[in-house]
Amino acid sequence: MITLKINNLKKRYNNVFVLEKLTRKSSVSILGIAGPNGSGKSTLLKCMAGLTKPTAGTVTWTLNGDTCTPAEMNGRIGFAAPYVELYEGMSVIENMRFLMQLHRDKSGFTSTDPGQLLRRFQADSFAEKLYGELSTGQRQRVKLSSAFLHNPPVILLDEPGSNLDPKGKQLIRETIQHPGDDQKMVIVASNLTEELELCEEIIDLS
Repeated sequence: MITLKINNLKKRYNNVFVLEKLTRKSSVSILGIAGPNGSGKSTLLKCMAGLTKPTAGTVTWTLNGDTCTPAEMNGRIGFAAPYVELYEGMSVIENMRFLMQLHRDKSGFTSTDPGQLLRRFQADSFAEKLYGELSTGQRQRVKLSSAFLHNPPVILLDEPGSNLDPKGKQLIRETIQHPGDDQKMVIVASNLTEELELCEEIIDLS
């Protein structure tokens, strides 16, 4: 079982609080984060992943009875977002192999076959192309593939359907519902009704 606990979380940029006094506990398989642009959805995901340090409060994870901070969860979280980019001068498959080695060195986790993941996210047809030459939709498919590469128990997806065509958005819905392991927790930050409808619980930041 995976449990996320947020306690009195605050995040301030300059003199503006983006998140303030947020408290929540959840053990569901699919958790949604809703709210208008600027409400703090991305900031909350970054705090969960340990990419941003809260101004106050805590985020803790419990995996099979072990309690971890976001920093201690390094290697156990997969993260995909429009603002996270890969290396433009490397091909798609080179990026995936580099990330696979990085995860193996840092966490010792067994990585999933990159070719299999690219096929799953319909990105195998441009696996040999430079990442910098891809369209925004193609890049999104590669980012999603990379989030699942080290088979993490927690998947954080920020606006996963952005820049995708209808076929790609259907793929996202299937991925959220069936991430590949019943023991995973998927957290989706989105404004799209069709993505939020899949969530068992929603943190509404509006």
